[in-house]
Amino acid sequence: MMRAIFAMLLVLTVSACSTVFPNQDVTGLAFPSVSGESLSQKAVLIPQDFSGEPTLLLVGYVQDSQFDIDRWLIGLDMTQTQVAVYEIPTIAGMFPRMFSTVIDNGMRAGIPKELWGGVVTVYKDGAAVQEFTGNTNPNNARVLLLDSAGKVIYFYDRGFAVEPLNNLRAVLAQEIAK
Repeated sequence: MMRAIFAMLLVLTVSACSTVFPNQDVTGLAFPSVSGESLSQKAVLIPQDFSGEPTLLLVGYVQDSQFDIDRWLIGLDMTQTQVAVYEIPTIAGMFPRMFSTVIDNGMRAGIPKELWGGVVTVYKDGAAVQEFTGNTNPNNARVLLLDSAGKVIYFYDRGFAVEPLNNLRAVLAQEIAK
């Protein structure tokens, strides 16, 4: 079973970003309307289901972006940043959609059940998200802070560092103060 999951993740890593979209700063733009499903098997519409409060999306395009996402999560926890956070694995293409159950089960095996609701996998609309942010350097997570209406008010895609974390926190504080 582990070999099958590893083989599937290897294929996904190779095929996940088969179309290259140039990276772009999407600050100030509305996040595109996309659908996904949480690991707890709840359908989620992004950004509609997150409206009403600031929400942080940590978007990953390949398995290796999990390392970057984990560093952001640790930084947010260590600084006691209070914001709704969702991990958004975004996998474009027909092949990954055909094996979405296997992929999601592989993720469930490595994530505690109480956290499944915070991981929303986007398959069908994966290309739309990748085109929106760009997918050059796919190992880097895309960090998007959405305002209560779904507009991107902070965007970063160059890995984790303390200064971008502090910048994110400053933008979040301004948003909360409104």
